[in-house]
Amino acid sequence: MQSSRLLPRRWYEQLQQRLASLPPLETEESIVLRAMVQLLVAVGIVATDVAGGTWMSLWAIPLSLVGGVWSWRNRRKRNIAAKFFIAIGMLIALAAFFIKLFENLNDTRLVLAELLIQLQIFHSFDLPRRKDLGYSMVIALILLGVAATVSETLAFGPLLLVFLAVALPVLVLDYRSRLGFVDRFPQFSLKKQKQPLSTASTRKYPAVSLKQLALLLLAILPLGLTIFALMPRFPGYQQYTFPVSGAAELENARFNDNNRGIYNPGVRAGSGQNDTQNGGGGTEAGENGEGDIYYGFRSQIDQGFGAGGGLKPKTVLRVRSQAPGFWRVLGFDRYTGRGWEISRDDKLTNINRSSWSYQFFLSPPYGQGETRQVIQTYTVVEPLPNLVPALSQPKNIYFPTPEIAVDPEGGIRAPATLAEDLSYTVISEVPYRDRTALGKAPTDYPKNIRNFYLDVPPAIRAKVRQKSEELLSRSPKPIASPYEKTLWLAQSLKQNYQMFPNLPPLGEKDDLVESFLFRYQGGNPDHFATVLAVMLRSLDIPARVATGYGTGQFNPFTGFYLVKNTDAYAVTEVFFPKYGWFAFDPMPGHSLIPPSFEEYETFGVLRQFWNWIAGWLPSPVTSFLNLVWQKASGAIAVLLFAFWRLVSGGWFGFILGLILLACLGFLGWIIWNNWKSWRYRRKLSKMPAMERIYQQMLDSLALRGAAKHPAQTPLEYARSARVDSPETAAIVNEISQAYVRWCYGKETQNTAYLSQQLRALNRSLRRLSVNENGDTRPTPD
Repeated sequence: MQSSRLLPRRWYEQLQQRLASLPPLETEESIVLRAMVQLLVAVGIVATDVAGGTWMSLWAIPLSLVGGVWSWRNRRKRNIAAKFFIAIGMLIALAAFFIKLFENLNDTRLVLAELLIQLQIFHSFDLPRRKDLGYSMVIALILLGVAATVSETLAFGPLLLVFLAVALPVLVLDYRSRLGFVDRFPQFSLKKQKQPLSTASTRKYPAVSLKQLALLLLAILPLGLTIFALMPRFPGYQQYTFPVSGAAELENARFNDNNRGIYNPGVRAGSGQNDTQNGGGGTEAGENGEGDIYYGFRSQIDQGFGAGGGLKPKTVLRVRSQAPGFWRVLGFDRYTGRGWEISRDDKLTNINRSSWSYQFFLSPPYGQGETRQVIQTYTVVEPLPNLVPALSQPKNIYFPTPEIAVDPEGGIRAPATLAEDLSYTVISEVPYRDRTALGKAPTDYPKNIRNFYLDVPPAIRAKVRQKSEELLSRSPKPIASPYEKTLWLAQSLKQNYQMFPNLPPLGEKDDLVESFLFRYQGGNPDHFATVLAVMLRSLDIPARVATGYGTGQFNPFTGFYLVKNTDAYAVTEVFFPKYGWFAFDPMPGHSLIPPSFEEYETFGVLRQFWNWIAGWLPSPVTSFLNLVWQKASGAIAVLLFAFWRLVSGGWFGFILGLILLACLGFLGWIIWNNWKSWRYRRKLSKMPAMERIYQQMLDSLALRGAAKHPAQTPLEYARSARVDSPETAAIVNEISQAYVRWCYGKETQNTAYLSQQLRALNRSLRRLSVNENGDTRPTPD
């Protein structure tokens, strides 16, 4: 019994002895390295705040600094109590993380970043070892990566440069510390210190040179920017992430009798001012009198106004999309003679979502043709009407309100205005535009299509039809299909009619299409879409007008399309049985077919650089180079997609991809070595014979570890060069003496004989190299 009681005590004593016999922790003694790591983490926290619009740096950075100071002062203590408190704090942080995770399932990036920051704060109180600093460096890098994915502007760019400037000395200091030759208080030197020409055992390691770090930074930046420009980048998601965010009041916003219409920011719902227009300016105004919203975002639009002041340009949306496109807002079915209206504006279809998901399921898109899924995420920069922009044929919408509504023309409405910083995601099934298939589409239109999309005012129907047939008759061959008729008429409007910036307002009895075709021979930009739609209707081809935003300017550094209010305009949509609605753009200066997923900004930086260069080149040269660029970039994009499909198709594809990469690396190594050899031979060929022989001797000796210092004269080097045989030393001395006589005494030397001596030197060096590798047998010449 007594022995059984003593057994746990013995185990405890043995455990204590083992713990006492363990070597002490290897603490990191470099204050500079610790401080630089803390600064690196601080930059990562600030970058996350700037990108995500949070304020974590206000409390995280001071606490992390306090933890760093405390851990330095207590680095040689066991700190058992502190470790318990740190463990408890980490568990509490983990519990808080899971709570916030379930509250923000739509976008978990910032939640994960906050958890990392909290763990870093606890971790900063316990940093005795060098590898712990490595953990902090990794956390800083992850925070920077999170900031890069969240950032929508270029404000992240300067912080990336600061991070790089801090990371370089951190890596240098960490490397020196791991090698064990960093002093306890390393000093930074502004001048590069020369290493003495002595053996490695007595060599003194220089201090960290700020000049060297600055030169390294200046070398890395151009290299990184060059790689960034050459690397392909895709403007949309490569995985399913559906960010959704908005103000808290959107979570409870619902439709009622006063807000089922279209209304603008700053206009009180139910005040009678919603859905109004400010006369001839072409913009809408709220109670504050501001005119920054495109006039076409209303249920009824009047296009008969004259030239107004226009919109004040400002960015209204940032769009991340897998493909460019026309961000559609509204469609109109009834032509009024002066503009358009939604005839069934009161017949909205309400769609509700579940309480645990932000996803709305829309009715499946019409059409039997092939489609492609395109994911888009929109961030509202300036307040907008309660109209939700989206690519054509949206299938799912992730939106923060509990309900949305869809009008008969496919326009999506929210129960509240789109406030600043609102983010939502749309998944669209965008149809392929197959010209052959659409050209064979039938003309037996459904009844609901004939009832709403073929109406033309009787007073102008005959004249417009006659004009349309006249334009079609100019085609070199007869046109039968509605699709080809649409293409021809759209191109004819572009070529034969002009845009007039100072067009006077229409009279009360004037018809817009009639005035465009027969009085002015042109009109305002949006008039072209209206005229094309009415001309097609006169030919019994169903058409309507849709308004929305153009693609905008793609920013290759952020991956977002920057959309301005001035990018809003109207297009013509034409119905084809079995395939649905397709958009056409007859406006001069625009592409006939709006951008779609066939176009990618895969090499956006190079494209922008090329556009700048192309402005200085003659037009024929630019056209030829554009053709070459399109073919080359298309081929590269196809190869990249094929490789990604291969490596992501399973283990076999992954291994095969690794083999291909290894083969490409080996091929690149061969090309690199041959290129270096060619450059070396080319360099030697430009030298005089004597100088070439001397330089080849120096290169051969350098490979043996006997490099010549720039401060040494040829004769000093010949005396101090480390050679292992009298024969080799004699040849080195002879070639060096000949070089000095030729270079300084201008004496002609027997280069043929010296070349033989150089070959003898190389053979001797090769024999020495073989013998050093373990083969003691004599090697014949």
